[in-house]
Amino acid sequence: MDNRRRPIKPHYPSDNIFSDQPDNQDSSIKPSDTLSLPLYLTNCLFFTMFFSVMYFLLHRWREKIRKGIPLHVLSFSEITALVSLIASVIYLLGYFGVEFAQSIVSGKGNNDSWECNDEKYVGPPTVRQNVSVKSVMVTDQTVQKIKHVELVDDVVEGKMPSCSLESKLGDCNDNGVAAPPPFEQNVSVKSVMVTNLVELEDDEVIIKLVVEGKIQSYSLESKLGDCKRAAFIRKEALQRTTGKSLEGLPLDGFDYESILGQCCEMPIGYIQIPVGIAGPLLLDGKEYYVPMATTEGCLVASTNRGCKAIYVSGGATSVLFRDGMTRAPVVRFGSAKRAAELKFLVEDPMNFETLSFVFNKSSRFARLQNIQCSIAGKNLYMRFSCSTGDAMGMNMVSKGVQNVLDYLQNEYPDMDIIGISGNYCSDKKPAAVNWIEGRGKSVVCEAIIKEEVVKKVLKTEVAALVELNMLKNLTGSAMAGALGGFNAHASNIVSAVYIATGQDPAQNIESSHCITMMEGVNDGKDLHISVTMPSIEVGTVGGGTQLASQSACLNLLGVKGANGEVPGSNARLLATIIAGSVLAGELSLMSAISAGQLVKSHMKYNRSGKDVTKESP
Repeated sequence: MDNRRRPIKPHYPSDNIFSDQPDNQDSSIKPSDTLSLPLYLTNCLFFTMFFSVMYFLLHRWREKIRKGIPLHVLSFSEITALVSLIASVIYLLGYFGVEFAQSIVSGKGNNDSWECNDEKYVGPPTVRQNVSVKSVMVTDQTVQKIKHVELVDDVVEGKMPSCSLESKLGDCNDNGVAAPPPFEQNVSVKSVMVTNLVELEDDEVIIKLVVEGKIQSYSLESKLGDCKRAAFIRKEALQRTTGKSLEGLPLDGFDYESILGQCCEMPIGYIQIPVGIAGPLLLDGKEYYVPMATTEGCLVASTNRGCKAIYVSGGATSVLFRDGMTRAPVVRFGSAKRAAELKFLVEDPMNFETLSFVFNKSSRFARLQNIQCSIAGKNLYMRFSCSTGDAMGMNMVSKGVQNVLDYLQNEYPDMDIIGISGNYCSDKKPAAVNWIEGRGKSVVCEAIIKEEVVKKVLKTEVAALVELNMLKNLTGSAMAGALGGFNAHASNIVSAVYIATGQDPAQNIESSHCITMMEGVNDGKDLHISVTMPSIEVGTVGGGTQLASQSACLNLLGVKGANGEVPGSNARLLATIIAGSVLAGELSLMSAISAGQLVKSHMKYNRSGKDVTKESP
């Protein structure tokens, strides 16, 4: 049976909403008449020819590159392949070439469409331009008319066969064909309504349509063209749907255009987090005022005290000793032997230059540093590490890894790529591989705090601090089986700075890996304190760093955006500032615990005077 049957088009009167012209019978040559084969066979033929010719040409060009043969020197088979490729491309771009062939035969175009056995009517109808969306009134009659229009649109879009209209509408004309519902001039069809919501000034109408599910909440930005208005409508619809008040969630005062497509989907407002300043932090001879976004009382004050102690002691110094973001895909073979063969190939220094060339094509900043492999049975985990400029670099390294996987797939066709990330990276999870090998920026920061500063500013003794650090941060953390948690509260400072500067807060998990060391120096009079943080994952471009508030905080630190002179230097400086801030926070908190002031200070600065029992739910 010939599968190129035409769908039965629903017959509308000449005054229907889809056309201002009367129906005419078309007796011209049909597009399907120009083909000597059934449509599905023609499609299969051209698709097969396209992919076969592409594979042949790529294979031939690869061989020429290897043998040094110029690409423009073509054999007869290659010329034939190129002609076949061009022909298949013309066919595919011309909607399988049918309309192109028909126009040659009949000398004119035709708007007929073809479908296979399901007899769907495709092609959007023409809607009268004088139909106004503003005239839509949300009444029971209007809702019923919209339901009728949705049935028509479902048929037009191919979501419902036309033969089911009788059962949906319960109304047929004399010819047994489902009769279209009557439309008034002031009622618009769904397709016009959802694409021109920007013309609908009454938000109440749109809110009701969202609540009733006639408009999807996630599509409001694209339909309205106004991100703030979309957020307002979404918020109001959510309150009506859930019956819960969102009165305390602010809407005004935020640029919703700035987050569209990059930071947050379906926004309904924004959270207010206060930003405090700790400093000046004297680090590597320069002063920095560190922005910290937090709702924890005492945190900024405590870090500020640590900054003061460091400042009057001559400042802190930092060293960034590693910089590389990682991504580790997992691939599987039929045997462990094959997985080991790829491991040896990837880790062979002789192959690094080739793999590096393939990897580095993903970005002008991405530079492959090393590949570390690990085998689990017949599964191979390859941990790629690369520099990423001033970006945090997760997307950048992922693109480079994908390039290498595509390259290796040609050499190892039996390689099954299970996932671009196999958790050997490891991202947003506490992992020993990050603690040992590092991820992002690895920084060590140190300072010598003078004896008089320990006594007057920190209100404690050097010996007491050294003993507390050994029993708490080292022994206590070991007893707890800590992984990278040999510190007092590094995550507090990391989280606060991350939120203030637009970093990914979830990466606080591995970025807070820190070991705090303390010992007495200069005959035990002064205190040497250091923090070693092997996996600080930060960037100064991309993501939340582009938002106005976060960008202002980065500007305060002098690391806003990308560094045009030395790519990556801004992100590296930000990592050292974070490590210096953690050093200040560790110093102050440990001193408070040593002096027995922790509870007292929290009761004073971290307690609300508001009577919460009087708050309404």
